[in-house]
Amino acid sequence: METYLREWRQDALNKSQYESAIFIGDKLLALTHDDGDAFWLAQVHFATGNYTRAHAFLEKQDLVNRSSSCRYLAAHCLTKQGLFDEALKILGDRNPTHLITNGGPSHKRKTQARTGARGARRHGADDETAASEEAKERRYEAGMCYLRGICYAKKNAFDRAKECYKDAVRIDVQCFEAFQQLMSNHLLSPDEEWQFLESLDFDQVQVPSNPGVAQEASDFTRMLYTTRLSKYRNPDAFESAYDSLSTHYRLSDNPDLQLARADLLYTQCRYQDALTITNEILETDKYNFSIYPVHLACLFELKKISLLFLVSHDLADTHPEEPCTWLAVGIYYFAIGKIPEARRYFSKASMMDAHFGPAWIGFAHTFAAEGEHDQAISAYSTAARLFMGTHLPQVFLGMQNVALNNMTLAEEFLKTAHGLCKTDPLLLNEMGVVKFHHDRPRDAILCFNQALQMVDEIGGERSAWVAIRTNLAHAMRRLGMYEQALAQFEQVLREGGKDAAIFCAKGLILMEQDKSDEAVVVLHEALAINPQDSIATELLNRALEETATMDTVTEEDADELAYFEEHLEQRKLEATRKLMGANGAVAKGKGAMDRRRIVSLEGEESMMDMTDEE
Repeated sequence: METYLREWRQDALNKSQYESAIFIGDKLLALTHDDGDAFWLAQVHFATGNYTRAHAFLEKQDLVNRSSSCRYLAAHCLTKQGLFDEALKILGDRNPTHLITNGGPSHKRKTQARTGARGARRHGADDETAASEEAKERRYEAGMCYLRGICYAKKNAFDRAKECYKDAVRIDVQCFEAFQQLMSNHLLSPDEEWQFLESLDFDQVQVPSNPGVAQEASDFTRMLYTTRLSKYRNPDAFESAYDSLSTHYRLSDNPDLQLARADLLYTQCRYQDALTITNEILETDKYNFSIYPVHLACLFELKKISLLFLVSHDLADTHPEEPCTWLAVGIYYFAIGKIPEARRYFSKASMMDAHFGPAWIGFAHTFAAEGEHDQAISAYSTAARLFMGTHLPQVFLGMQNVALNNMTLAEEFLKTAHGLCKTDPLLLNEMGVVKFHHDRPRDAILCFNQALQMVDEIGGERSAWVAIRTNLAHAMRRLGMYEQALAQFEQVLREGGKDAAIFCAKGLILMEQDKSDEAVVVLHEALAINPQDSIATELLNRALEETATMDTVTEEDADELAYFEEHLEQRKLEATRKLMGANGAVAKGKGAMDRRRIVSLEGEESMMDMTDEE
């Protein structure tokens, strides 16, 4: 009868017939009085959203103190109700760090193999049951670490939350919920993410039904986790994991793997390629909300206003309860320049989910767009406190202080960002800008060159980084490296940076080189792009004045040179008459010396004649 009821209960649960599962589960518990059956019944109440009933049932049965699984479920019920202090009382405030394993991969496997062999000889199935119970206990302890992290995060104790999440994954490497919290909330810097991944013991992954594939399962899990890490650090490792999962395991069409690829392309400023991938995902899974932040960002960067309108309108009609919906609406209004409306919807998204990073960044951007630098700094500071592992809020704080001409403070923020991420070309460019304003052009050139090197390494679209090369050219111009600066400006023009300011800078350099004629041509090109450009107009007027002055000076110099040559000829004739006698004899003594001085003006042939006579 127990077997019959358990099978019936499981069948009802599989079909989401919760009333049937509760009805049968209640009869089964009355028959067996088993803690496992009580836990199952509480789980069904939890699945239906009856958190208070599930928690009361666990308390009434006195299961919380007897079973780690029931303690975990009771705390989960309380967190779902927002009772975080009560949940922490059940969970306690200390993580079971003694469960963290630190053994090496090969040693771990061999030890488990020897232990399993001895256990099979001594105790057989009893040892297997004990090992299974131990693994189950470990998983629930890891789950409770994860819940502690949730509670601390809701209480804004992010440092403690981060440690809880890390301990949860260290205790049970398959506790993906905790790992996802670390990654999605940017609680670790890119360097810390990779160090944390290396510290995990993936060899604790077991496959009871087929122990022979345990090593492959651990490698598979490691590759899956690798695709979730920051794309600013170690792109080669990401590519290796991505290729293996795509080809060997045929996961190339998996949405999570495609999203990881799109995220990498977005960091490389390859917006169109990233958008192609997100479009493919949304064609098959239209309401996969994890895709939308990258998808919307690509639409914004590519200025696809109509598509932004369609996406935001559809989401507002179908999923008004999702924060991502109002993020889309906010981005649309931001794209069309309606900043107050954008700010209102970004704020709404952040209130629906206080840990939704894109909404906080968008909210801060609205103040920056209006030149409200103090309010923008306040909003970016909140984002930096919520998302400690990402460098972007610190970069934006630095940019705002540059706008306020607070260069020292801007440099401090950018140094903090550089400590979190050393490979972002945008960050290196901003550091170069600050050094340029500090009148340190050589240091600025080093930063700009390093930024361009990072662009080459990450394989980004070079046309997206023309601002870096432009800044490099300006720094070279400041140092008087005119030829190198002109070469960089020419490269900017080849990469698509056809801007009036670029031609103005070229014209200024040519004027510095006294090439006013060439400067006039270049400045005319600037005015062809922007006829109202005041700088180009002023420089062109100066270049034309210098050209006219040079022409006048050239005519005067030609007249003076002609007069000098004529006067010289007359002097030479007079001197010759004085030195030569009536019969053409040459005077001796001093006269010979005077003739040598004249001959030096008349030519080498006369000098030879003079030498023969002497």
